[in-house]
Amino acid sequence: MDFSGLINDFGPLTVTGLAQGAIIALFALGYTLVYGVLRLINFAHSEVFLWGTYACLIVWGWFGLDQNSAAPSVGGMLLYMLVGLVAAIIASGLTALAVELVAYRPLRRRNAPPLAFLITAIGASLFISELTGVLTHRNQRGVPPIIQAKPLFTIGDTTVTNLQLLIIVLALVMMFALDRFINGSRLGRGIRAVAQNPDSAALMGVNKSRVIALVFLLGGLMAGIAAVMYDLKIGVTRYDAGFLLGIDAFTAAVLGGIGNLRGALLGGLLLGVLQNYAAGVFGTQWLHAASFVLLVVILLFRPTGLLGESLGRARA
Repeated sequence: MDFSGLINDFGPLTVTGLAQGAIIALFALGYTLVYGVLRLINFAHSEVFLWGTYACLIVWGWFGLDQNSAAPSVGGMLLYMLVGLVAAIIASGLTALAVELVAYRPLRRRNAPPLAFLITAIGASLFISELTGVLTHRNQRGVPPIIQAKPLFTIGDTTVTNLQLLIIVLALVMMFALDRFINGSRLGRGIRAVAQNPDSAALMGVNKSRVIALVFLLGGLMAGIAAVMYDLKIGVTRYDAGFLLGIDAFTAAVLGGIGNLRGALLGGLLLGVLQNYAAGVFGTQWLHAASFVLLVVILLFRPTGLLGESLGRARA
């Protein structure tokens, strides 16, 4: 144990953890939305995120960009960011809808037991991951330098870069937009109604199948945004990139209160910071191991999470 590393680098570890936690939080929204409505842990959500990481790279490749390209101008950066986000959002959204349509909807129609959904979720996750591995020959793929991390401002001895600030602000903005949509729109009321009591919602004219499809789509959209931020921050992706980050996102959802949108944001940010603190004390090899330890502790002492409120009881 080396607490001096944590003390000396407390500021940088905190900022880095917040940026990492913002990505985890966006990822975790997909888990918490689906669980809030279906009481289902959608393990295939990690591959929904994964295909988003590749979609933006494919589109950037159409512009002739690869990891060896020169950094674009400000105008080019904005253009590439926009098209990358659109591509990742579409790819992740469609993948999420496909998973719901092919893997889960037939089980719902047959009133399958919860264990069947769990096994199907794991199977869908493995299938998509291995399919991606075959298509990419299991090679790591580099990310073009769309945004170069540059110091933006300094707080004490802690430097905040433009990329870190972009990731954190974008996560907060998307979280706010999703929260307002769920709590303030007509479609959002339908989601909350199905989450609270699907039978009563159906009697009131809410189409359950459309609501579930919308929930998967929203989770996919958030995962697509997280995928682009992940690419820009990490600089590489590969066929199993969604696995460990998926565990982190699931832990964040449980930490904040799975089924709670604001809990996913809180859990993601806290987890990102705690992971970096653990890395500062025990070494970087313990960064992801800290997620598993924290998950066990949460389930033992507070299984409902920090906020614990279900999606069906959300308030405007």
